[in-house]
Amino acid sequence: MAELSFPPGFVFGAGTAAFQVEGATRTDGRGPSIWDAFCAEPGRVAGGDTGEPACEHYRRWPQDVELLRRLGVGSYRFSVSWPRVLPTGAGKANRAGLDFYSRLVDGLLAAGIEPAVTLYHWDLPQSLEDGGGWRARETAHRFAEYAAVVAGALADRVPRWTTLNEPWCSAFLGYGNGVHAPGVRSGTPALAAAHHLLLGHGLAMGALRAAGVREAGITLNLDHVTPATPADAPAALRARTQRNLVWTEPLLRGRYPASEADTWGELIERQDFRRDGDLPLIAAPMDFLGVNYYTPATVRAAPHREPDPARRDATDNRFAHVRDPRARHTAMDWAVAPDTLRALLVDLHEEYGPALPPLFVTENGSAEDDAPGPDGVVHDTDRTAYLDGHLRAVAGALAAGVDVRGYYVWSLLDNFEWTYGYGKRFGVVHVDYATQRRTPKDSYHWYRELISRHSARS
Repeated sequence: MAELSFPPGFVFGAGTAAFQVEGATRTDGRGPSIWDAFCAEPGRVAGGDTGEPACEHYRRWPQDVELLRRLGVGSYRFSVSWPRVLPTGAGKANRAGLDFYSRLVDGLLAAGIEPAVTLYHWDLPQSLEDGGGWRARETAHRFAEYAAVVAGALADRVPRWTTLNEPWCSAFLGYGNGVHAPGVRSGTPALAAAHHLLLGHGLAMGALRAAGVREAGITLNLDHVTPATPADAPAALRARTQRNLVWTEPLLRGRYPASEADTWGELIERQDFRRDGDLPLIAAPMDFLGVNYYTPATVRAAPHREPDPARRDATDNRFAHVRDPRARHTAMDWAVAPDTLRALLVDLHEEYGPALPPLFVTENGSAEDDAPGPDGVVHDTDRTAYLDGHLRAVAGALAAGVDVRGYYVWSLLDNFEWTYGYGKRFGVVHVDYATQRRTPKDSYHWYRELISRHSARS
């Protein structure tokens, strides 16, 4: 196949998230998060796994920075743990927590790696959840205060900031069908959570601007949605509304999606959480939009799972996913179809035009059933092929005129994979959780070589 090529200045990076890698959940004043509470509930997480020990990144971060340096990435995307910085979600900052991230930033810079901070990757302080969490408008204001605290400590050295990572998961998995923390199953309250997450983003953008950050934006996990048959087109629009438009329309056009009434029906009619002045805050100009992408969605029409609107959750929108029997599926049972990433990026470019800021692919990768072989090496051929295909898709989007500025592989390390516990491995570095031994996989070496060739040409 043709050699992959990207323009000068294109950013190659890798990412992790605080709760998935740090461990040390009771160390140096860190407060409890909704994921600590969720993991403690029997049956919520596979194997009864928790955020301990994760990858012990809180102690082993110099080793992980060295892995990044050897990989050759230009940027490392990591998240800050809100309860590590503000143990109850507000009030006085925990100096030990801020100092940890300051040391990490300095270590990255010393290694020639640009730090990229995500403020929220799902670990809401439990104290705020006790007051309603993202269902409560006040949480958006507490988030802006938290953003100001972190930016006050790190903005002098961190150029790129993301407010929220995948608010769809926070709203609809956390408060809709209850699959993620805090494990709430609801209808209208989940839509309130979605709105307050967007409001929190807008308020945090103001706090970041006030702190003088260079680049700020949000990261969305967007779907490339296609109908199974032409007759399923209305179902596909409902799927796009739930997954994409509920975020992109307010953020990029300053309006709510026209298709929301057909998508949520009585649930959206009962809303009283939107206020005058919210949309201008939400639609504040961004310097970039992060796109997380793993697998496409093919959908068909389906009846409501719950006929009674009073009992219906916000993900019950009269569509169902169709499994593609022709595609290879990852260990997550996600279909592999790289060109759909190119199609999604091109669709965004064509749909939003000048309103669309530059894009970063902020997460992309695959979970595979891999382990060190007898030779001690992890030969993750399927992951390497996955990364190659999706990077070709990014190159195809660039060739089509889409302004894509960078790509972050997910993930640097095998880690805690939320409700799957430690049973799913996304890393380009294998982690033996019993010993914390790190073993770079073949995909790590493939990605390093790609970055090296790009650097030599730039």
